[in-house]
Formats: sequence, structure tokens, C-alpha cells
Amino acid sequence: MSNNNKVSQGGSNTMYKNLKSKNQGFTIIEVLIVLAIAGLIMLIVFLAVPALQRNSRNNARTQSASKVAAAMTDCLSNRNYVFTSCASAAALNNPVGTGDALSTVSFGGAAYSQTDARIVNSGSVVCNTDGSAPTAGGGPRSFVVTFQLEGAGGGAGLNRCIGA
Repeated sequence: MSNNNKVSQGGSNTMYKNLKSKNQGFTIIEVLIVLAIAGLIMLIVFLAVPALQRNSRNNARTQSASKVAAAMTDCLSNRNYVFTSCASAAALNNPVGTGDALSTVSFGGAAYSQTDARIVNSGSVVCNTDGSAPTAGGGPRSFVVTFQLEGAGGGAGLNRCIGA
């Protein structure tokens, strides 16, 4: 009887070893689930990164326009608010951008150049309530800086206005 026990124990050990060797590795379903999750993560990253970059460039444009407005305010206060004496970027010590005429101050980086930024003064101009365009209503010393933000997909976006 003890011989039968040894045979049955040896047989079950062999069967256990065969089952154990078959359970190593991952099933195809587990691999597909991991690949699907990795694909979703990559999709989220590819969708989020361009929007973050666009927002960063738009923030830089807004800061550049603010610097131009501050430089224009300084120039005008030093020159008794004579707008013709502050009509070039050189008069403003070229705070940002390239070019001499203020109508060609360039905002943004190499990826998206904004060349139609303007300083507008018509004697009485301010930004409208939502900050998208100049409108009448300011005093004789008022001016605005207009520029455009990049839209989704690299296209034209919102017109912006900073008043001073």
C-alpha cells in the first residue's frame, strides 16, 4: 500500500508541475488591456500638449503687449503726451519685437508670429468692455495696444486690446 501512495504522490507532483508551467506569462486579454490603457494615456498627452503650448504663447503675447503699453505710457509721460514723439519703437527703447514702426511690432515666438499689433490713438480711444477691440470714449491722452491671440489649430484667434 505504501508503494501505491508513492506512485500516486509522484503522479500528482508531475501533474502539478505541468499545470504550474502552463500558468507562466500573461494572457492575450491582459496584454490588450495594458495596451489599450497605454494608448489612452498617449492620446490624452497628444491632445493636451498643443493646447498648453498655445496658451503659453498667448500668455507671452499678452505680456509683450503689456510691456509695449507700459513703454508707451513712460514715453508719453516724459514727452508731455505728444504722441508723435513716441511714434517709433526706438522712442520706446524697443521693449519687445522687431522693426521700428509701432505698427510692425512683432509678438510671439518663431512658431506663430503676430505682425499686426498696433498702438492706436485717435484722441479718445479705450478698449471695449470685453477687451476685444478699441472703441471711442477715452480722453485726449488715452491709447490702446491691439493684438491677436493664436486660435485653436494655429489659426487666427481672439483680437485683444490693452488700454492705458
